[in-house]
Amino acid sequence: MDAVTDAPSADARPFENVVRPPDAIDLRAEFVESGLAAVLEELDTDLVGLGPVKRRLREIGALLLVDRARARFGLQAVSPTLHMSFTGNPGTGKTTVALRMAQILHRLGYVRKGHLVTVTRDDLVGQYIGHTAPKTKDVLKRAMGGVLFIDEAYYLYRPENERDYGQEAIEILLQVMENQRDDLVVILAGYSDRMERFFTANPGFRSRVAHHIDFPDYSGEELEAIGGRILGGMNYTLSPDAEEAFHRYVDLRMKQPHFANGRSVRNALDRARLRQANRLFNGDRPVTVRDLTTIEAEDILSSRVFSGGIDSYPPLKP
Repeated sequence: MDAVTDAPSADARPFENVVRPPDAIDLRAEFVESGLAAVLEELDTDLVGLGPVKRRLREIGALLLVDRARARFGLQAVSPTLHMSFTGNPGTGKTTVALRMAQILHRLGYVRKGHLVTVTRDDLVGQYIGHTAPKTKDVLKRAMGGVLFIDEAYYLYRPENERDYGQEAIEILLQVMENQRDDLVVILAGYSDRMERFFTANPGFRSRVAHHIDFPDYSGEELEAIGGRILGGMNYTLSPDAEEAFHRYVDLRMKQPHFANGRSVRNALDRARLRQANRLFNGDRPVTVRDLTTIEAEDILSSRVFSGGIDSYPPLKP
C-alpha cells in the first residue's frame, strides 16, 4: 500500500483559497440583505410626506451600494464624503432622518456603531479660555463611529463677539471632518437662510459638506395625518367633531408666528389630552374606555389659537 502523504500533488493550485471577485453582483439583493431596504421602508412608514428628502436618501443609499460593489470587484473606490447639511424649519423631521441616516451608514459598513449624538453650541463651546477644546473633543470622542448632528450649527459662529470661542470649536470640527471622515459623519442643521450665511462665512465647512438636503414644510393635510399617527400611537382617537375642529386648528396655527410643523402638532395634542383629562376628572359620571380614548371637539376648540377659546369660534356643523 502506498504511503499517505500531506505533500501537495504537482498539479495542486496553491491559491485556491484566495477569495476572488464575483462575476456579477445583484444590487437589488444587496439592497435587501444589507438591511438598507428595511431602514428606508421604516422611514416611509414613520414619516409623513418629505418626498424629496426620502428620494435623496435613496439616492445616497444607491451610491453607497455601488461604491461597495466596486470595492468587491477591486475597482478603485475613494471613500465618499458623507458630511451633510439639513436645512428647513423646526419640526420637519431633520433629527429623525439623521437617526435613519446613521442606521443606513452602519448597515452598509461606513460607520462602526451607527449611533447618533445630537448637540448644540452649548455642548461644544466653552465660556472661558481653555474650556472649548476639551468640550468639543469630548463630544467628538462620543460621536466617533457614528453620526454627529449639530442643530442650529450657525450659532457656532458669532463674529460680533470678539471674545467668543466658537471659532475654536469650528477649527477642531473642520480638522476632524477632514482627517477622520472614515469614522465620523457630521450633519449640520438649521434654518436655510442662516445656514447659507454660515457656509459663506466658513468656506471650510462648505467644501467638506457633500450633501445638502432641504426639508420642506408640511402641508395641512400632512400635519393632520401626523396628528392621527401621534394619537394612534397613544391609543387615542378624535371624534368626528374633533376631527373637524383639529382641521380648523391646523389651518389657523400654520398662519401664526413660531409655527413648528410636526412639533407644534404634537404640542397641541398634548394640551388637548390635558384638557380631556381635566374634563373627565371634573365630570359627574364614571368613565368608559371610549371616554378615556376619545378627544372631543371641546378639547381642541378651547385652544387660544381660536382667539379666546370655544365661545369665540363659530359652532361646528350639525
